[in-house]
Amino acid sequence: MPGPRVLAIVLAGGEGKRLMPLTADRAKPAVPFGGTYRLIDFALSNVINSGYLKVVVLTQYKSHSLDRHVTMTWRMSTMLGNYVTPVPAQQRLGKQWYLGSADAIYQSLNLIHDERPDIVVVVGADHVYRMDFSQMVAAHQDVGAPCTVAAIRQPVSLADQFGVIEVDPADPRRIDAFREKPADPQGLPDAPDHVLASMGNYVFDADALVEAVTRDAEDEASQHDMGGDIVPWFVSRNQAAVYDFRDNDVPGSTDRDRDYWRDVGTIDSFFEAHMDLISVHPVFNLYNTEWRIFSQQPPLPPAKFVHGWHGRIGHAVNSIVGPGSVVSGGLVESSVLGTNVMVRSWSSVSDCVLFDNVEVGRHAVLRRCIIDKNVRVPEGARVGMDPEEDRARGFTVTDSGITVVGKGQTVPAPERTPSRTT
Repeated sequence: MPGPRVLAIVLAGGEGKRLMPLTADRAKPAVPFGGTYRLIDFALSNVINSGYLKVVVLTQYKSHSLDRHVTMTWRMSTMLGNYVTPVPAQQRLGKQWYLGSADAIYQSLNLIHDERPDIVVVVGADHVYRMDFSQMVAAHQDVGAPCTVAAIRQPVSLADQFGVIEVDPADPRRIDAFREKPADPQGLPDAPDHVLASMGNYVFDADALVEAVTRDAEDEASQHDMGGDIVPWFVSRNQAAVYDFRDNDVPGSTDRDRDYWRDVGTIDSFFEAHMDLISVHPVFNLYNTEWRIFSQQPPLPPAKFVHGWHGRIGHAVNSIVGPGSVVSGGLVESSVLGTNVMVRSWSSVSDCVLFDNVEVGRHAVLRRCIIDKNVRVPEGARVGMDPEEDRARGFTVTDSGITVVGKGQTVPAPERTPSRTT
């Protein structure tokens, strides 16, 4: 028997205010991640690896670089009718932009009507994880509810950070209540010290989704949000199921990274997710060749490490270094470098994330910082060493001490620079 006709919708209109200044010039799903990827590549790779080859990406906020990346990178076989296509807000139903994630789907119902799918898979575009959605679709069909929400187990102590799903004790596959950041969460029947937190990924029967977002559009009191309005509507009708992410078995996963999922919505979580990539046995393994994360790979030479005498040794340890990058007599430790990064002699980069085309001058020192594209760190400069000095220079510094130099910002040269030979 042929499987159901599936359309995947990727919600990529997020503004990402908590990731400023990284989102000052780009949509959140377009933010670079892991040296050679963008955040949206994880959602799209999961959908494509799951076998769903008809994908629309709904964009809105500062979407130029996102639209360009999707268009240039995600090219499917048109002969077979497959596609990944960005769809900007079009004001088809009135002179207004998307009011929320549910409204984005409502204003794009023409895509569902044109494709006529049986099932619609709806996923967010700004999380880091691996997931086989075909397994979730199979579970959705087995339960028979028109709405299924993917959920990940989290400690009860973190429940106030998530939308929490409470299951029906008689049938743990069905949702009894959906509560946003509860102060008094109920533990799971089989794990009282854990709750199920929504991952922002959903599977719907297509006709049920169309009905739900249409009704929601007529409700003036609604926030028009998938998690805040659409899922509770299905729950109120006893028509919502939950899919436990723990049951998802992705090929090539290890016990260490099998249940990995990170919402990288803040600078701290974005930084920590990068640090998860670089240990000997990574918490999230980019090197799983059975479930690849796809992205655009520019025609660049391999990374190069040069100089090796009198303490002027170009080397990197516990780090990811992107193609085209050159570590020339400098030290890179526990860091992630994008493409075309230059680290010059006697410089030191430690616990950092450097985006594409960053240049680190001689004798410069970088600690616990994120440097956006095209930034030049001049000779002898220091970033991440003194939070107050960094703030005075206009850089963003989080409460945990991570310094962010945004795209287009200037790192001033120090008044005195060290000798080039010492």
